[in-house]
Amino acid sequence: MRTQVGIIGAGPAGLLLSRLLHLQGIDTVVLENRSRDYVEARIRAGILEQHSVDTLTAAGVGDRLQREGLEHRGIHLQYPGTRATLDFPELCGRTVWVYGQTEVTKDLIRTQLDGGPPLLFEVSDVRPEDVDSDSPRIRFTDADGTEQVLECDAIAGTDGFHGASRPVVQAAGAGRVWERTYPYAWLGILADAAPATDELIYAWHPEGFALYSMRSPSVSRLYLQVDPGEEIGNWSDDRIWDNLERRFALEGWSVNTGTITEKSVLPMRSFVSAPMRRGRLFLAGDAAHIVPPTGAKGLNLAFADVTLLAQALVRLLQEKQSDLVDSYSDRALARVWRCTHFSWFMTSMLHRSGDEFDAELQLSQLRRIVESEPAARELAENYTGLPLEI
Repeated sequence: MRTQVGIIGAGPAGLLLSRLLHLQGIDTVVLENRSRDYVEARIRAGILEQHSVDTLTAAGVGDRLQREGLEHRGIHLQYPGTRATLDFPELCGRTVWVYGQTEVTKDLIRTQLDGGPPLLFEVSDVRPEDVDSDSPRIRFTDADGTEQVLECDAIAGTDGFHGASRPVVQAAGAGRVWERTYPYAWLGILADAAPATDELIYAWHPEGFALYSMRSPSVSRLYLQVDPGEEIGNWSDDRIWDNLERRFALEGWSVNTGTITEKSVLPMRSFVSAPMRRGRLFLAGDAAHIVPPTGAKGLNLAFADVTLLAQALVRLLQEKQSDLVDSYSDRALARVWRCTHFSWFMTSMLHRSGDEFDAELQLSQLRRIVESEPAARELAENYTGLPLEI
C-alpha cells in the first residue's frame, strides 16, 4: 500500500488531520486498532473552543454541530454562598460550544467513509519503521489477519498515550517526559435529566469540587471530586445525587435528577512528552500530552496540534519546504505548556486537598476572579482558547 501520510489512530485528532489534508489534495490512510462501534461510543470531552468550531466548520464537518451544539457564553463560578457568572463575550469576545467528543468523532467518521480517504478499523501489530528516512513505513495486520506494509512520505501518530508512536519518538534518546498525578479523581455521570443551569457550574465546596455540565437540552453531565482509589460500586445513584445536591447547594435552586445512564471514575493527571517529532514521524494529541479535564483543554489542544501539523505537511509535501515541519514541535509545545498551566491552575484552585491553609488560598483566588475584571478576563481568554497562530 502507498500513501502520502499514514495516520495511526482514528480518534478525533487523526480523523480531523486526514480531513484537513484531504481538502488540500494530500492522500492519507487512517489506521485504527478498535472497531468503529467502540470508537464512536467512547465518552470523552464536551467543550469546544472557538478555534475548534471554526476549524470543523471550515472542514465541512460542522453542520450537525451548528444544528445540535449548544453555544455557551460563560461559566458560573461557585463557592459557599456565592454563584458568580463570567460573561465570555464581554470579557474576551469569544464563546465555547457544548458538543460531545463522541458526536465530533461520529461526524468525522461519517465524512471519512463517504468518499473520503481510506479508514481501516480493527488493525493490530502497528509498527512505524524507518522514520528517520524520507520514506517511512507502517507495518500492521489488517482486520482479516493479513500482514500489510503502508509506504508513506510522513507518519502522524495520533494513537494516544498507549499507542505505538510515542515510544518510537522517545527511542531517539533525546526525549523528555514530564508528569504529574493529582491526588483526586472525578466520578462522572451521564443522566437523562434536563440541565438545571444555563451555563456550566464550577463549584468549590468543603467536601470537594463539583462540575455541572450538559450534553443536550435533555442530558446532563455531572462530576464529583473523589479519591483516586474510589470504587464506582460504592456510589449508588441516591448517594451521587445527594452529594451533588450538597455541593451545588444555593438558596432557591436545586439539581435536576433523572436516570443515570453512565458512571465512571476518571483519574486526574498531566503528561507532556517532548519532542513531538522524530524524522518523518509526528505526534499529536494524547500521544504527546494529557491534561486534567478541569480546563476543557484536551480535545481542543489535539485539534490545535493537527491544524498546525496539516499546514506543515502541506508545505513539506507540496512545496518541498521543511521550515514548518522543523518548527512544528516547538510551536505545538508552546501551546501545550500554556494549556497545561491553565488546566493545572483550574484544577488546583477548585479541588480540596484536605489542607485548610490551601482552602483559604483557593477561596481568596476565587474571590479575586469574581471581583476583578482583569483576573476574570485572564480566565476567560484561556478557557475559550487563545488564538491559534498559523
